[in-house]
Amino acid sequence: MTAVPFDQLGGFIWFNGEFVAWEDARIHVLTHGLHYASAVFEGERAYEGRIFKLEEHTERLFNSAELLGFKIPFTQDEINQACIEEVERQGLRNAYIRPIAWRGSEMMGVSAQKNRINAAIAAWEWPSYFKPEERLKGIRLDISDWRRPDPRTAPCKSKAAGLYMICTLSKHAAEAKGYADALMLDWRGQVAEATGANIFFTKNGVIHTPTPDCFLDGITRRTVIDLARRRGHELVERAIMPEELTEFEECFLTGSAAEVTPVSEIGPYRFTPGEICQQLMTDYDAEVRGRPAVKAA
Repeated sequence: MTAVPFDQLGGFIWFNGEFVAWEDARIHVLTHGLHYASAVFEGERAYEGRIFKLEEHTERLFNSAELLGFKIPFTQDEINQACIEEVERQGLRNAYIRPIAWRGSEMMGVSAQKNRINAAIAAWEWPSYFKPEERLKGIRLDISDWRRPDPRTAPCKSKAAGLYMICTLSKHAAEAKGYADALMLDWRGQVAEATGANIFFTKNGVIHTPTPDCFLDGITRRTVIDLARRRGHELVERAIMPEELTEFEECFLTGSAAEVTPVSEIGPYRFTPGEICQQLMTDYDAEVRGRPAVKAA
């Protein structure tokens, strides 16, 4: 992560259809998205100048906005092209891209039907989400006190800003204890995900992962599932209870930011990064660079 504050990085940001100087991409303090979390976003990575699964990310951005009850005033093709041009204007080859859409400041209150829908895209250089020395040996996770909510209480299929408040609280609490991140359970007490990544486990050569019924079915998650199946691994999506963690051998996280990251510890539970995790790290690295290690059947 850069040591320079993000508002001082420099370059250009695509903002409501045009490129503006980085420092001029500003919004008013009474923006609805700031007060009421009426904002949706994506996290994407570019590898060697190519944004991985750009179209899928943009489609999810639009679906997220629809779930929050607003329409992004650009086409998906326009957003795709703006993402590509943003990376090019920033002179980046390997980058993180953040498209975001939000309700503006025309109305201030819970009701905001007449507010303008704004959109912006920023890109910057971003290395591994976790410290390289931690990632290779497996990161340590705390177990969060916060839980992913019942789908009847929040739009859990939307990548919505408000849903990340408990993620920030969980990650801050974990880091204060010396952990890299936190595992979050769901409202039923089942294993859900980390604060910004999906989670997988292995047992006797079989890969297990929680069913994404109250959290995002991540684009990286789906990519890794495909890679695992190409390798001939059996993969089971199911409810996983915390007490089962004693039975698993390997554990790893997946996400656009996290990529494929081994886990060595979750609270009192221990795991050893092994062959399956290492192979999927290698396969994912090849996949995102357009050099698939394993061809789809």
